[in-house]
Amino acid sequence: MNLSSAEYTELLNEYKARQLQNEQILVARREEVYARIPRYKEMEEELITLSAEKARAMIRKDSEKVSKLDEQLEDLQRDQKLLLTSAGYSINYLDPQYSCPYCKDTGFIDGARCHCFKQAILDRIYEQSSIKEQLALENFETLRHDFQVGEASRDFEKAVSKARNFADLFGTRYANICFTGSVGTGKTFLSNCIVNEVLKKGYSCIYFSAPTLFNTISDYKFHNKYDNGSENPLNAIKSCDLLVIDDLGTELSNSFSTAELLNLLNERYLAKKPIVISTNLSLEDLCSRYTDRVFSRLFAQFEICTLSGQDIRLYIKQMQNRK
Repeated sequence: MNLSSAEYTELLNEYKARQLQNEQILVARREEVYARIPRYKEMEEELITLSAEKARAMIRKDSEKVSKLDEQLEDLQRDQKLLLTSAGYSINYLDPQYSCPYCKDTGFIDGARCHCFKQAILDRIYEQSSIKEQLALENFETLRHDFQVGEASRDFEKAVSKARNFADLFGTRYANICFTGSVGTGKTFLSNCIVNEVLKKGYSCIYFSAPTLFNTISDYKFHNKYDNGSENPLNAIKSCDLLVIDDLGTELSNSFSTAELLNLLNERYLAKKPIVISTNLSLEDLCSRYTDRVFSRLFAQFEICTLSGQDIRLYIKQMQNRK
């Protein structure tokens, strides 16, 4: 996942600004507590003094002194927390503040890019703000179960259960899921539910409609739209933690798109990188549209969830028009 040098520097500066902002919040909180509870600051000075004494005792290898100082430090820290909570503050009010607890807003963990940093790069390259707005509307909390009846309702409940399980176990196992069914039965909604949970866990995710995906690959390989070396979308497509392909089957059907789909399925399988697919095509349609190699991988490597019933979007619109 590549950005230009200027864009990368800008992103790093944003992380530095975030660190500075959170540090300023912590400084302001400390000053507030010091003003309201002078004894708290005195205790901090005592902790510094005791810690220095402990360090000297450790250098002298005076284990008895170290043990005694450990007890004093523990008692003082406990009293300090009691003092803070008795004044109405939470016990972690003066803990460092982080937007990302994994990397502590540095963007890196042990020299490797944090999930939040990877997602920030993806957001810049693919401008997924519209997707994020959609996720605020389409997630497991807003999901409704009253639009389908009978067999369609049972199909939907099974798909919801599989989607929840996929999201819950994401990061602990390798799995792929494919939602099939007619238009408006909830396939994209369930994909968005999964994406929302995966992002909340701190993993990177990239979301493409099938036509956009193959057009992006084609632009990179044949149309020199990324020839300045600033961006290589294939890196992101191959290496993001979760790839979502919406409306598979609506792309232009030709040997190029079929070959690229096969390559993508193979490469992400070898890297154990999950994929979520939604398609209006039935299994029979997928079999006839794609090569045996593509279909066999879809059938063998993906959990297939088939949805049926009425077009939920159309149903909602009709209900709104009746009001």
